[in-house]
Formats: sequence, structure tokens, C-alpha cells
Amino acid sequence: MTADQIRSFVLRYLEAEQCDIMEKHPAYVTVKLSPSADKDLNHRPYYWSFVERTGVTPETMTCTFVFDPEAYRELQPHGPPGGLQPGVSTAAPGITGTAGTPPGGPPAGTAAQPGTPPGGPQPPQGDSILGRYFGFVPTSFTARIPRDEVTYGSRRLEQLFAAVRSKGKYVRLFEQHVPEQPRRTATVPYDSWLAVNYKVELACDMKRSEIHSLGIQLQTGVIRERFMDWIAPLTFTPQLPAHVYITPDRIALPRAVLYLEEHLESKLARYDHRWAKEAQLRLADEQARIRDYYEALLKTAEPDQRPDIEAQYAGRAREIEWQYRPRIRISAINCGLFHVSSAKPPAY
Repeated sequence: MTADQIRSFVLRYLEAEQCDIMEKHPAYVTVKLSPSADKDLNHRPYYWSFVERTGVTPETMTCTFVFDPEAYRELQPHGPPGGLQPGVSTAAPGITGTAGTPPGGPPAGTAAQPGTPPGGPQPPQGDSILGRYFGFVPTSFTARIPRDEVTYGSRRLEQLFAAVRSKGKYVRLFEQHVPEQPRRTATVPYDSWLAVNYKVELACDMKRSEIHSLGIQLQTGVIRERFMDWIAPLTFTPQLPAHVYITPDRIALPRAVLYLEEHLESKLARYDHRWAKEAQLRLADEQARIRDYYEALLKTAEPDQRPDIEAQYAGRAREIEWQYRPRIRISAINCGLFHVSSAKPPAY
């Protein structure tokens, strides 16, 4: 992913989570997180359990996400020595001194206390508990704004991906319906589609990953590939629009999933599987190599050393088997029910 793609993804996530964007720049964004985003991105279980028990208004964190560290360092001439540390949250510089008092001394025109050096500690202010025990009552606080790099492979980006995956495993959406005539009362039929995005991994000592987006119409059983591209031009809403009714399904969801899996398996069966045969040959070569090595080692080993060598041989054989054995792994990334107008299907 490029920096622009990462920035677009992060901004769409923040918008979907209804976060308050305080400052936006091509190199970074400063945002006050919503409660939902704060729970996803900041590990504060004790704080949120306290908020839920007491019912107080939560105070979410403000974060800065940096997409281009080099450009951000140029914008921060007085940053920390060595620049921004990758993957490490840092605090923004705060304001020192008390309210209305510049750092290093009292305001202009105010006489210093006798016996108190300029810039030194001030005497206790008022008869408060903090004043009696600590001698000073703070009247201003340092603002702490965590700052993280959000680049490809960074911990924060992986955290954002995990949050999106956990909340986007299943959706149910309806195509937005706008009547051609505002006073029209005729209803429009909608068809139901079950869509599943599959991840296919062709793995041996090398790996290739593919994404297959399949959709099946629950009324007729028609299967359409690249389903997400097919519905991309449409606008969806989570609520059933007015003057719309859903056509009854004829295929149950478990059977529809079975049809999609059979379709994907038949498609993979038509692939060119020479890669698997070549991987089997490499596996046989590696197995023969380690067999010759350990058999010669066992012949010359002392009797008390044989168990350790045999255990090492078995472990190495398992590693070779896992690394070179060709296999195809299929997993479902997410799925959803999409109700689309049957009168005007989307163009493909």
C-alpha cells in the first residue's frame, strides 16, 4: 500500500467511527477519537470498565497519525532529537508554568517573593489539601497527544486492519431507492444476494494469494463472480427503503454457502497445478538431502547421542514437510446480504 492509500483508508475509518478530526494534512492527521474508536485502538480496559460502571461521560484520547514521517519531520523543526521514532508514541510539548505566568518567572510588573530566586519554586498557594501536603497546586496541565507512524507494516496500521475486520465480518444492506415520481405508491421488488469474499492461498515454499468475491442470488441460485465490483456503482443503506419489498428466498443460507464453495472448488480444479508438482520434487530433494545427512551422522554417533540426533532429525523432517508440501488454503474474509433491485440490475 502507498502512503496515499493508507491515508485514504485511515480517514474513511475515522469518518465511519464518527471521530472529530482536529487537524488534517497530507502528512498527518490529528483526531479526537470517538468512544468506539478509542476502545478499538487504545488498550484501556480498566478506564472503560470504570466509565460503564459509573455512567460518567467518557474522555477519549486525541491522537496524531503520521502517514509521511519525512514530511512530518520537516514540518516540526523543533522536534525531538533523532526525529520521530517508528512505532513509538510521543507526547506533544506542553505549556510550562501556571496560568498567566510565563515559563521561568512571574508576569511582568509583579514583584518576586522575598527570598525566592527568579524561576525558583513558589510558596504554597492557599490552604488546600494539595497545598498542605505537596506545597504547590498545579493550575495547568501538559497536553499529551500520542503520535504514531501509520505506514505499511506498522503496528498501528495492523491494529486498524484488525478493528475493521472485527466489525466488518457480516453486513446487511439495501440498495437506495429513489422513486421516479415522488407520489408514486407502487412497490419495487428487491432480490437478495449472499456475497462472500474468499481468500485463496496457493502455498508451498512460495505463496500466492487471491481474493475471490462471489455472490449467489437466493431466489434463482445464479452465481456471479467479482460481485463487489458488480455492486460498486450502487448506493446502499442499512434500512429498508420505502416502497420496497423483498422477494422471498428459495435457497437457504447454508445451502447457498455450499453452492459457493462448490463453485470455488471447481474453479480451482481448472487451475494449472504444475506449481504443486514442482513443489513435490523440491520436497523430495530436501527430504533425501536431510536423510543422507542424518543417517550418516547416526552411524558415527555414540549410543547416548542417538536419541538427541533422532529427535533433531524428526523435527527437521517436519519443518521440511511444512515448508515444501503444496497446499491450497481457503478462508472466508467477510460476507453479507445485499438486497438489490430486480427491475434495474447494476451494469457490469
